[in-house]
Amino acid sequence: MREAIGVSPARARARAWTRAAAAAGVVLLVAGCGGGSGEGTGTPAPPPGTTAPAGAGAGAQAAGGLDAAAVSREIAAAATAAGFTEEPSDDVPPALRSCMVSWQVDDEKAADSRKSYDDTVAALAEGGWKRSPTIDRKGAVITSLDKSGWTVKAGHHSQDGFLVVSFIATDNGPGCQKLFQEDLEKNKNAR
Repeated sequence: MREAIGVSPARARARAWTRAAAAAGVVLLVAGCGGGSGEGTGTPAPPPGTTAPAGAGAGAQAAGGLDAAAVSREIAAAATAAGFTEEPSDDVPPALRSCMVSWQVDDEKAADSRKSYDDTVAALAEGGWKRSPTIDRKGAVITSLDKSGWTVKAGHHSQDGFLVVSFIATDNGPGCQKLFQEDLEKNKNAR
């Protein structure tokens, strides 16, 4: 069926794995394994469809903080300068868009994906993102970077012709953590 509409089974699997990796990243961050500071001002995230209030951890850009749009721009600038092309996706639920950014690489256009991944991570670090040690195991490379209450999970997964490269950022503030937890509970109860 997917071949009939122009989507190869391998490509569909890669997209499914990308969504699974994004969900796993959120679970790790909500569970406290994200490597972020977890500190914020206590200002809750705004309701869906509204603008974020000022204050760290609430998707704010005030006083040197970052919001989702600024994080997205930083990731896009670093990744495209390194040779990546974005594959647009709608992996982030609308209620979480002020708290989460998902930047997926179009794997069909990635010439040297590992070099571009390393260059993207290096560019983010040069832009003020604090880099944690990289985990590199059996074709899976994951690097965490932190800045202004946000954590980027940069992932490069390549094995047996399967390639997924993604940069998933989450706001570590308590307001966003609450929204992540509510989203997890909602999805758990929907099964």
